[in-house]
Amino acid sequence: MTSRNGFWRFATDTSPEGIRESILSHLRLSLARSPDTATTFDWWISTAMMCQDHIVDRFLATYRAQKAEKVKRLYFFSLEYFLGRLLHQNLISLGILEQTKKALIGLGLDIDQIFEEEPQIGLGNGGLGRLAACFLDSLSTLRYPAFGYGLHYEFGLFHQDIINGYQVERPDDWTRFGVPWEIIRPRYSQVIRLYGNIDWNKQKPVWVGGKEILGVPYDYLIPGYNSPVVNVLRLWRSKSTVEFDLEAFNRGGYFEAVAEKNFSESISKVLYPNDKTEIGRELRLIQQYFFVSCSLHDIIRRFLKEHSNLDDFPSKVVIHLNDTHPAIAIAELMRIFLDEHNLSWSKSWELVSQCFAYTNHTLMPEALEKWSVPLFERVLPRHLQIIYEINKQLLDNIPLNIQERDKLIRQVSLIEETQPKLVRMANLAICGSYSINGVSALHSELLKKELFHPFYILYPKKFHNVTNGITPRLWLLASNPRLSNLITEVIGDGWPSDLEQLDALKPYAQDPAFKEKYNLVKQCNKDELSNLLKKKYNFVLDPEAIFDVQIKRIHEYKRQHLNLLHILSLYRRLLDNPNLDIHPRVFLIAGKAAPGYDLAKCIIKAINAVGYKINNDPRVNKKLRVYFVPNYGVWSASKIIPAADVSEQISTAGKEASGTGNMKLALNGALTVGTMDGANIEILEAVGERNIFIFGLRAEEIRKLSTSGYSSRKIYESDPEIKYLLDWLKSGEFSQNEPPSVLYPVVHSLIDGGDPFFVLADFHAYKQTQLEVDQQYKDRQMWISKAILNTASLGWFSSDRSIQQYATNIWDLSPCLPK
Repeated sequence: MTSRNGFWRFATDTSPEGIRESILSHLRLSLARSPDTATTFDWWISTAMMCQDHIVDRFLATYRAQKAEKVKRLYFFSLEYFLGRLLHQNLISLGILEQTKKALIGLGLDIDQIFEEEPQIGLGNGGLGRLAACFLDSLSTLRYPAFGYGLHYEFGLFHQDIINGYQVERPDDWTRFGVPWEIIRPRYSQVIRLYGNIDWNKQKPVWVGGKEILGVPYDYLIPGYNSPVVNVLRLWRSKSTVEFDLEAFNRGGYFEAVAEKNFSESISKVLYPNDKTEIGRELRLIQQYFFVSCSLHDIIRRFLKEHSNLDDFPSKVVIHLNDTHPAIAIAELMRIFLDEHNLSWSKSWELVSQCFAYTNHTLMPEALEKWSVPLFERVLPRHLQIIYEINKQLLDNIPLNIQERDKLIRQVSLIEETQPKLVRMANLAICGSYSINGVSALHSELLKKELFHPFYILYPKKFHNVTNGITPRLWLLASNPRLSNLITEVIGDGWPSDLEQLDALKPYAQDPAFKEKYNLVKQCNKDELSNLLKKKYNFVLDPEAIFDVQIKRIHEYKRQHLNLLHILSLYRRLLDNPNLDIHPRVFLIAGKAAPGYDLAKCIIKAINAVGYKINNDPRVNKKLRVYFVPNYGVWSASKIIPAADVSEQISTAGKEASGTGNMKLALNGALTVGTMDGANIEILEAVGERNIFIFGLRAEEIRKLSTSGYSSRKIYESDPEIKYLLDWLKSGEFSQNEPPSVLYPVVHSLIDGGDPFFVLADFHAYKQTQLEVDQQYKDRQMWISKAILNTASLGWFSSDRSIQQYATNIWDLSPCLPK
């Protein structure tokens, strides 16, 4: 391995000829195929295996260096990782994309067609999982020692089809043809216990009986960009520890023979089982415990290979809880130290409380997981004991002279005194972590002032802010090659690893020649997306129209129904005045609703119903189109984002923790229409108020309105336009051959459902802002300048900056370079 201009070159041949031979070797030796019989899928597998060879070289060098230096490592715990397609990203990170293109051209192949063959690794619900993937990319790029841990779901979230306007879920069987990226490590399998009871006849409580489950690790290697470091994402798959009962099977006990196997394998079957049922809640708790227990045993195994004294554990191990889902890790690590390593309570707590850091990703109280005490006691009886003791010490240590002590005790207690009692997992995460952070400036302040205010009173120094970021390697370099090439042409090629270099583009916002090139890039991206959606879904998009984009998880607080009401308003205006002078606009909406979230699924139905009516109405469809893009994920985002003109970030102020879609779209030159919520506030500060469209109530105004008594029904009854639009939506005109009642839930939520996210309160401000968007877009030169300034001003929102802040201010990590 040699270094040249900061780029590490390994002995593996990276010439087009060497890459070509490696692909052909894998085609023959790994797949038993010849070029004349190979399918495009075979070529993808062979190309991915070639790429993996290069990654493995770097991984082995990284492992040797980290082991030799006995480094402090980050262990990142997340239930979600939305990796997407890896081949394109990995070729960019390795610096061999162009060589691979040439090698494939020499074989008569199109690399873009090969990219399309790769299944998406969609082990996430949305922003949380994609953020985790961006963070892994940045950790390797910045050369920090890190392991990611999660679950190897047999099925991803789900594949979303839209049938008659309804979301229909089907399994996302992403591993069915094999995955060339994964390395199975059965030697490092872990056995964990569930259920059982406590044996009190010993000197100390002993957890006995129950079921044992085997956790088998699957490793994904994560290379850094322009970096010699490759870190690991380790995902656990559940297996049965019980041998197959052949005797029972042969005597006819078929179900008896496979029952244990089915139970064990169900644990890692599906991301987020529906928790509407008791069985679903139980499985979800088991999933969380299974993954953290396997991971903690793996961490301790690795630690004891390199160190002899557990007293050194906090100086070599930092465990980061990515949201509340892995919070049971605090009780589990206590159990391991107490029961398996025979440490005292005080020593165990000293070690545990110094090695955990916790990021909160939501301001929605209902998203802070709580488990019923009876469920917890049945599944994890020893952990409930430990949680009770942690809680006792927490409450006993609250100062006697503190104001409203009894109220504070009720608020911070790990146990909520309801019927049945509930275990508060967020409180456990805060109590057991040395650092708690929010993910935007506003979010972190609201954590301190509202959601976790009682804990802030007790532990003010624990609270921090690290605003989220996105990896520019995927969200600009890979997804928008036209814009990337233009930027490189002007400011050089250093920006993908130092995104704040984009600041050098600001003077070009007034340069006519650059503006023309930038506009051409955007137009080509819009042409490409139009052709793609026409081919895939038969959508008809006018590339000259405004592409107005809202792509994110479908949820009431993200307010896709506010967007829908504005679309209805625009439709009404066009019907009333066919000569209305507006620029043609295409609304593109995409996202998945949780399978058990009926109202979110009804919002999808309403969008499709209104879209169908508008798109087939010749009176308006030259100026207005509405499309819902199915099965939103990393791949579709990478196609839509470069083509977007307008970015809809319209969540209720004070509800969105950060958002990262707002960053991706602004980086690619879309102007934000948004509330003062999440990272929108920091984007406003970065781009300037002239280059963003801010509207609506602020968080403090929402709070006051909620406290004083908000009545959406009064708005409905007193506002003629809002009443007309809601009555129109439920009139049956958009229901086609179905009863009008199919859209009632959306209307009901906004009137008699109390409009919990203040859609009606913000409607007129939103509508007025959209008029400003239309007027400003007509001045193309001004709009292009604003778009350029958005791209130029987003450098601070790199995930590299986020990780650098975590490493310096929270994790106390140092880079480690292979020798």
